[in-house]
Amino acid sequence: MKFTIHRDQFVQSVQHVSKAISPRTTIPVLTGIKIEASFDGVTLTGSDSDISIESFIPKEDEELQLVDIEVPGSIVLPARVFAEIVKKLPESTIEVIVSDQMTTTLKSGSSVFNLNGLDPEEYPRLPEIEEENVFKLPTDLLKNIIRQTVFAVSTVETRPILTGVNWSIEDGRLTCTATDSHRLAMRYAKVETNTAGLSFSNVVIPGKSLNELNKILDDQDEWIDIIVTDNQILFKAKNLLFFSRLLDGNYPATKNMIPTQSKTGVTLDTKKFLQAIERALLLSRDGKNNVVNLKTMENGNLEITSVTPEVGKVTEDVTCLEFTGEELRISFNGKNIIDALRVIDSTEVKIDFTGAMSPFVLKPQEHDYMLHLFSPVRTY
Repeated sequence: MKFTIHRDQFVQSVQHVSKAISPRTTIPVLTGIKIEASFDGVTLTGSDSDISIESFIPKEDEELQLVDIEVPGSIVLPARVFAEIVKKLPESTIEVIVSDQMTTTLKSGSSVFNLNGLDPEEYPRLPEIEEENVFKLPTDLLKNIIRQTVFAVSTVETRPILTGVNWSIEDGRLTCTATDSHRLAMRYAKVETNTAGLSFSNVVIPGKSLNELNKILDDQDEWIDIIVTDNQILFKAKNLLFFSRLLDGNYPATKNMIPTQSKTGVTLDTKKFLQAIERALLLSRDGKNNVVNLKTMENGNLEITSVTPEVGKVTEDVTCLEFTGEELRISFNGKNIIDALRVIDSTEVKIDFTGAMSPFVLKPQEHDYMLHLFSPVRTY
């Protein structure tokens, strides 16, 4: 194999596929990046068997020649060292030459590196995916959906299914749900689909996969094809394929958890409420005690307090833009509320309470495609 390639494109692709490679893998060939050169361009692949990423660098892009292939072929190179090398090579092009013994030479300007490659035949094949259940989302919408749900997944492995985000489609509407059993984030979006009446439920994508996908998607104005099978999901962007395995098991039926009526409703300025809770948590820096107490006052405002016995107490009044219903006292995990307020993208929020010991719902006022549900904390 022998080719010359544009360094910046190469570095970007190497960084993308490196995100799928785990240093803890027990399969030696998966610690490497597979490089495949054909007369169309160069394909890089990284995988840890849960996530696989394939990045393609075409021969030319908008009149600009990116790759010059002399001899097609393939090789697997150790990811960590290889990624560091290409990033630091001096010139704008890199020459890659692979000998019969899988020794690989990287040349750029006056630098020459020789690396020992691994046999590309041992590299696992990427899953063959039947393109039946396909739908499309714009990149910026997909990035927002991930940002607005993935923070609420569980980080504890005791219930593995909760470490993922559940996606379901019905009547052309995608519903994404994440919960760690104390809080829930739900986001809706319209999708475009080639399949009439496409519907599925219980497609649970690991939170880790979505975080990695979010990092490598460009903020470009393009559409992503999403293909779902029984145990895999594939995100197809321009010159990029991102495969993730799906989590096994049944996701809890979350729709039934959301209360439909409320006893107390308050509308608040998002930024002021967020800052008040951030201040309330200043005394509980150790993170074990993120409890914030909220009490309605006679003048229709809210009183927020937080007590850390060995440090002190904070009290703050928050003005309500609107208040309806009964008086209330409730305690909750302030950090969970902060996480939700940071992604809600609305200047005002509405909170509906159904009682001191019942879950409550927080929604943006400016749009209706998102909601957050929280369990109160018992304080005696």
